[in-house]
Amino acid sequence: MQTVAFLGMGVMGSAMAANLAQGGYRVYVWNRTPQRAAIKRATERGAIWCDSIAAAVHKAEVVFICVGEGADVEQVLFPHVVDHLSAGSVVVDCSTIGVPAAQKIGAELASYDLDFCDAPVSGGDIGAQRGTLTFMVGGKPETYERILPLLQMMGKNIFYCGAVGAGQAVKLCNQVLVSHYMMGICEAMTLAQKLHIPPALVVEVCGSGAAASWALSNLGMKVATGDFAPGFMIKHMLKDLHLVAEAKGDLHLPGTDLVTTLFEHVYHLAEGAEQGTQALVRFYGK
Repeated sequence: MQTVAFLGMGVMGSAMAANLAQGGYRVYVWNRTPQRAAIKRATERGAIWCDSIAAAVHKAEVVFICVGEGADVEQVLFPHVVDHLSAGSVVVDCSTIGVPAAQKIGAELASYDLDFCDAPVSGGDIGAQRGTLTFMVGGKPETYERILPLLQMMGKNIFYCGAVGAGQAVKLCNQVLVSHYMMGICEAMTLAQKLHIPPALVVEVCGSGAAASWALSNLGMKVATGDFAPGFMIKHMLKDLHLVAEAKGDLHLPGTDLVTTLFEHVYHLAEGAEQGTQALVRFYGK
């Protein structure tokens, strides 16, 4: 039985670790905040809680990380992971941290004789729970092939994107798309309300044609009903959009600049930062 460590038991990480454990892997898990309720999701399905990073990784052949920002990934890895991981092991980072950060971490891990893949995900909490995530993977082809069976326990669509950092690059493009989708859904629902059209009708009809999207099907009614429980928090979307801003340099992306401004507005409303991205509709007064 292959031994895996999973560091970061948030909404996404806990569900992903649970799927690995249910898939027959021995999974050791750790989280910076041990009281986090989501940890139970993983341990109830067979994952083993560890009270330190060292305890989680010392037997692991593959270590998954799913935390917030690049600085968080580095804080977890150095020295906590690298001092307790055997040479030849693989580190897989599922966080969204941007291309330069992923390349820097990959180079640093190589100096410890550790392999690295950046493997950010898309599909939200629903995809993590159902094991239907999309993975965008950057790394050496042979490392990708080594971790592929593990990724297939957690995701339905697994894409090899190229060298280290390529997964991050595709994920930033993904975040441009999903942020625009959310703005469109919020505006469509706001218009539907003014025109006295039932939100469910908008989801059903528009979701069957050219306007169909994962976001509309899974979040459209949440937008309409004011269900702002987070699957993917606004603070995380803003972090990703700021990474897009850094990556684009002098490239002019006016739509992305606009939607970033809207998310920033809602971020500063009461509880806005911790709400799901569908809370963007609060900008329109809902």
